[in-house]
Amino acid sequence: MLGAIKNVGHVMYRVWFYILVTVPILLFFPFLLAFTISERTYPQFFWLARNLWARPILYGMGCFPRIIREQLMQKGKSYMLVANHTSMLDIMLMLHVSRNPFVFVGKKELVNIPIFGFFYKRVCIMVDRDSVRSRTRVYRRAQRRLDQGLSICIFPEGGVPEEEIVLDQFKDGAFKMAIAHKIPVVPMTFYDNKKRFSFTFYSGGPGPLRVKVHQFFETGILSAEDTSTLREEVREVILKDLT
Repeated sequence: MLGAIKNVGHVMYRVWFYILVTVPILLFFPFLLAFTISERTYPQFFWLARNLWARPILYGMGCFPRIIREQLMQKGKSYMLVANHTSMLDIMLMLHVSRNPFVFVGKKELVNIPIFGFFYKRVCIMVDRDSVRSRTRVYRRAQRRLDQGLSICIFPEGGVPEEEIVLDQFKDGAFKMAIAHKIPVVPMTFYDNKKRFSFTFYSGGPGPLRVKVHQFFETGILSAEDTSTLREEVREVILKDLT
């Protein structure tokens, strides 16, 4: 009986999440749409997404961010933001953590999510990981966004790993791009997102969302040959924190 009650609670918690995801998009649809017509208005779109979408979702779910910053990002400077990926809350939490406007690089399958996918394909850089041509286009689009003073966010595990995996192996893309464009890598550890809202259906619940923004990795003197070293050093920082 107690288990059945808990399962009902988990279902209601997930339904509430999707309501919180959908309602702000519908309420602010005209403004969101207007700010996606041109790349020049992306900072305004980012402000809306951060303050009127991501934050209401986090606080509405009873998930209150607690951020430890070992180093601060400078306003107007571009960065490569990376973190472990365990939950749909990762998107909202990343938006909350970074005041600097950034663009997500993510898998094209997210386009299929109703309503959310409509804006995802308009403002994010989509990648088909099985296509070399797609990965080449990602680099060109990222260069254009960096030239506009934006940052880039990539979850370097390349997807959400199985829940028993603490931290999957990292892909090269984020680190190769950071070195090519000479921008600092900003590693972040998301401690609690899997516990709060994992991809296991009957799970999750309110509570703190702890984040640590680690010391940045500078890439100014690095070359393409340093990609694997940078990748493993960044992964080790996050893995050490998680374990």
